[in-house]
Amino acid sequence: MKKLYLFFIKSFLGPFIFTFFIAIFLLLMQFLWKYIDDLVGKGLDTYTILQLLFYASARFVPLALPISILLSSIMTFGNIGEKNELLAIKSAGISLKKCMYPLGILIVFLGISSFLFSNYVMPIANLKAGTLLYDIRKQKPALNIKEGVFYNGLKGFSIKIDSKDENEIDLTGIMIYDHNDKEGNNKVIISEKGKMYLSSNEQYFIIALENGYSYHEINPHYLKRNSKNKNHPFQRVHFKKEILRFDISDFGMKKSSKNLYRNHYAMMTNYQLSNAIDSINNKQTFIAKKYFNDLTQKISIDSSQITNIEKINRKTNSKSRFEKSAIKLAKQVKSTLESHENDLKYRNGIIIKHKIEWHRKISLAFACIVLFLIGAPLGSIIRKGGFGMPVLISVGFFIIYHTVSVTGEKMAKEGANISSFEGMWASNFLLLPIGIYLTYLATTDSNLFGLKTYKTLKMKVLKLVKNN
Repeated sequence: MKKLYLFFIKSFLGPFIFTFFIAIFLLLMQFLWKYIDDLVGKGLDTYTILQLLFYASARFVPLALPISILLSSIMTFGNIGEKNELLAIKSAGISLKKCMYPLGILIVFLGISSFLFSNYVMPIANLKAGTLLYDIRKQKPALNIKEGVFYNGLKGFSIKIDSKDENEIDLTGIMIYDHNDKEGNNKVIISEKGKMYLSSNEQYFIIALENGYSYHEINPHYLKRNSKNKNHPFQRVHFKKEILRFDISDFGMKKSSKNLYRNHYAMMTNYQLSNAIDSINNKQTFIAKKYFNDLTQKISIDSSQITNIEKINRKTNSKSRFEKSAIKLAKQVKSTLESHENDLKYRNGIIIKHKIEWHRKISLAFACIVLFLIGAPLGSIIRKGGFGMPVLISVGFFIIYHTVSVTGEKMAKEGANISSFEGMWASNFLLLPIGIYLTYLATTDSNLFGLKTYKTLKMKVLKLVKNN
């Protein structure tokens, strides 16, 4: 039996490792597509890019495990069934349950590992990925001066060049507008050629101009305000060489403190999430009591200060002092209640997000077992290996799982009469009966697509209902 168990484990590990990295790659491509606008044109070095990809990949491990387990289990049992090896094993008196036993233990181990990874490793990965992505977003686009197009990336300047050499250093036909005085296009520098490069400390962008002119025209509006002279001075200065320095210290990426996202729910373990939920609940209770006391004080009325209402002159059309005071008090109470309601909604939303994250880690780990119960028997039933039928079936089931999971999470966040537990476990609750049913069909050698199977199942259900 040990050799048989090792045979199934070896047959499973190859497709599992392959499909796992394929799933990570696809999820990583989706991540890059989502943040492509934040990454392009920033002049990121290779180390920073590899860092971001590594941390992002770590975030997708718990999500990649279920789909890779589903696909690899279908492929494993499909290949064995297609080669009639499974038939030979059954002929030797070994049931499908015993064949699934070693892989079941392995899947349980992977499920526990998935939870431990989600609980202890992924918060660190989320923290580092979030901090790094924040720093990249703050970084200004890298200097990329294109031919024939004005470049406005340098504050207060607009630069246009006619052409540049392949080395992207030598320039021709340079035009630079200086807008620092906020007087329009009254300052301009034109040069036949020049060079652009960075300083040794990469803090300054330098343009060395050759054989050019500097033009400066005083703004006429400025002259009208400050002088009666109607003549507009115009300055033109010829130069053979001129060096312009532009401060680009803000272009570089500055590392933010890791404490920036440390209190975010995605950066916490389940123990920390539970403590955070209790802390928010306690604070919410304290604020509710405070609002209640404030509201009680506002609506309390001293009876000694109330005059006899019958003495109020009802003949006048104007509202009495008593009525005005009551309306004012009612508006204050309404405003207090609305403020309290909005505050409670906000805090309740935070609590829901914490609960969702708490359930997500466990539900994704349990999904490994659920999808294995679907994949293993389904592979033995269809008896098809390779990347044809197994891939189609796996994608179909994973789409169902992911769609239900996302919908449940969204409904839970929106408070649509569904708890965080129900929203995050809905996909598992839906697919678990399917997995149990497929396991039953496979262990009883039933035909999945045969009418006889469903007629037999119908008779058993009717008999069970009749007996009850």
